[in-house]
Amino acid sequence: MLKKKLLVLFLIFLSCPESGFAGHALSISGEPKYPQNFSQFDYVNPRAPKGGKVKLAAIGGFDSLNQFILKGRSAAGLGLLYDSLLTPSSDEAFTAYGLIAKDVVVSKDRSSVTFVLHEDATFQDGHPIRAEDVKFTFDILKSKGHPTYGSYYGAISSVEVLSPVKVRFHFSSSENKELPLIIGQMPILPKHYWEERAFDVPSLDRPLGSGQYKIADVVQGRRIVYERVKDYWAQNLNVNVGRYNFDFIQHDYYRDADVALEAFKSGEYDFRQENIAKNWAKSYDFPAVTAGVVLKREIQHENPVGFQGFFFNARRDIFKDRNVRKALTLVFDFEWMNKNFFYSSYKRTQSFFENSPFVSPALPSGDQKKILSSYKDSLPSDILSEFTLPVFAGDGQIRPSLREAFKLLKESGWIIKNNQLVNAETGQPFSFEIMLVSPAFEKVAHAYSRNLEKLGIKTRIRLVDPSQYQQNFRKFNFDMVVSGLGQSLYPGNEQKEYWHSSRANEEGSRNIAGIQNKAIDALVEKIISSPSLEDVEKYTQSLDRALLFGYYAIPHWYIDLYRVSYWNKFAYPAKAPKYALGFLDTWWVDHNKRQEIENYLK
Repeated sequence: MLKKKLLVLFLIFLSCPESGFAGHALSISGEPKYPQNFSQFDYVNPRAPKGGKVKLAAIGGFDSLNQFILKGRSAAGLGLLYDSLLTPSSDEAFTAYGLIAKDVVVSKDRSSVTFVLHEDATFQDGHPIRAEDVKFTFDILKSKGHPTYGSYYGAISSVEVLSPVKVRFHFSSSENKELPLIIGQMPILPKHYWEERAFDVPSLDRPLGSGQYKIADVVQGRRIVYERVKDYWAQNLNVNVGRYNFDFIQHDYYRDADVALEAFKSGEYDFRQENIAKNWAKSYDFPAVTAGVVLKREIQHENPVGFQGFFFNARRDIFKDRNVRKALTLVFDFEWMNKNFFYSSYKRTQSFFENSPFVSPALPSGDQKKILSSYKDSLPSDILSEFTLPVFAGDGQIRPSLREAFKLLKESGWIIKNNQLVNAETGQPFSFEIMLVSPAFEKVAHAYSRNLEKLGIKTRIRLVDPSQYQQNFRKFNFDMVVSGLGQSLYPGNEQKEYWHSSRANEEGSRNIAGIQNKAIDALVEKIISSPSLEDVEKYTQSLDRALLFGYYAIPHWYIDLYRVSYWNKFAYPAKAPKYALGFLDTWWVDHNKRQEIENYLK
C-alpha cells in the first residue's frame, strides 16, 4: 500500500480532446515538485557510490518466496524484486512518478486510466515488459492472489491491451479517485514465467522479478540474500538516480527479538529499528556504542503512525456487546505502563488516524454532527459527545474506572458470583484468551489482566510461534490480539479492508475486530468516493469517531520518531526524505568507515 495517495489524479498535464489529461505524474493538486524531465529526487545523492552489503534481522522463519498469496509465510524483503508502473516521491504528499510507465492518461470522465510503458523496460531475464504482462498481473492477482487484491481492485471492471506498450483500465464507477494510483502501485509480474507455474501454491523457487534486486541466495527459514541487478534497465531513470546503492541486502532470521538484539550487539547485522522502549533506554550502552562504532539516533518524522491496540474479536459472543468492550477499555492503565515499562517515552493513542489531519476532534464540528446524525440509527446514542479515555496517575489506582466498568457490565447482564464475573442468566464465567506473537507484549498483557481480575474476569495469555499465530490470525481464531493497522498520508481504499462489513468474515482480511456496521460501511464508501480533500477529511474524522465510540479495540500508544541504531559504516544524503526513513533506498556504504568496523570486530 502506498504511503502517498491521490485525490485529484492529474498534474503537469497535456490537454487532449480524446484522452482527457495526460502526464508523467499523478498528484493531489497543482504542479508536481519535479518537472517532466527532472534529473533526480532532492533527497538522494546522485553520486552515491554503489557497492557493499547490508545485513538485517527478521524474526521467525519463512517457507515461501511468493508474497502475493494467502498461503505460506513469505520471506522478508521480497518487494525488492518488483517494479511498479509508478513510484512515489518521499518528499511530497500524494505524488507518484512514472517508473515502468513513462506516461499516464486519465480519461476526462475518470472512467479509465491508460499507461504507456517504456519501450526498453525489461524483466531480469531480458524479456521485455509489455502491456500483456500488466494485464496478466492484474488478472492473476485478482483471481489467485491474496483476498485483499480482490477487494482492492474490485472497482476495476476490465483491462484492455491497446498496443504492446499501452494498457487501459476501465472502472465500474468514476467516483473512486484513487483507482489510477492503486493500479500504478501494482507490482508487475512476468507472464512468460508464471503462466506455466502454479501461482497460488507456496514455493521456494526463486521468482523472476522486474525490479532492482534478484535473489542471490536462500536458506529456508534462515536467510535470504538479494543482489543488485547490474544491468537493470532503469538504473539511470530519474526516479532511481542515487537510490538502491547496496550491492547485497541480506535478511538473517532469529528465533526471537531478544536473540536478535544480542546478535546486533556482536556485529552479526548492521541496522536496527527499535520498537521496544526498554531496549532503547537500557540495551544500547554496550562497548561498541561507547566507542562510537555503533550509533544511536532518534529521527523525527511527519508520517501518520496508524493504530496499535488490543483488538476485540467481536465475532465472539462475549465481545458483541459494546458496553462490555467499553468496560474492558476503561481499565487499561496506560499511564502506569508508560511509567513502569516504557520510561515515559510514549503518547496515548486517541485516534485510529493518529499524527495526521484526520484525527477526530474532541467534540464533533457542524459538518461531522450532520454526517453522524444521518446515521444515528446505526451509531451509539452518545456519538456526538466528547470521546475520552481515562487518564490515571500512574500509581496503579484506578478505582473510579473499575466502578464505571462494573456498572456497564452489570447493565449488560454480568454479575459477581464467588468472586468471579458470570452471566446472570446462564452462569457462564467471563473469561477469554489474549493471543500474542511477541514476548515484548507479555508484561503488558499481564498488567492489563491484573486489572481485569479486579472485575472478576479471568484471562489466559498465550504466546504462540509466528506460523501458528499467522494461521490463527488469518482465520480469526482468537478472542483478543495485539495488532496494528497502518495509515497512509491520504485515507482511501484500505479503509474498506479495515472496517467494512464485506470483509468481516473474509479469511485473511484486515477487518480484525469483525466490524459489521451500516454507518461505518457508508462512511468508508464516502471516503473512497469523496471529490475533495475537505470531504475526505470530514468523512474520515467521522469514521474515526464512529470507530472510537464502537470500542472495537483498546488503544495503546505511539511515538512520532524513528529510533534507529546502526554500525557506523553508512553515509546518507544531507537532506532526508520528509515522509520516509529512506535507509534502504537512499543510504550507501562508506568503505572507509566499513574498514574501521571490520578492524574493531577483529
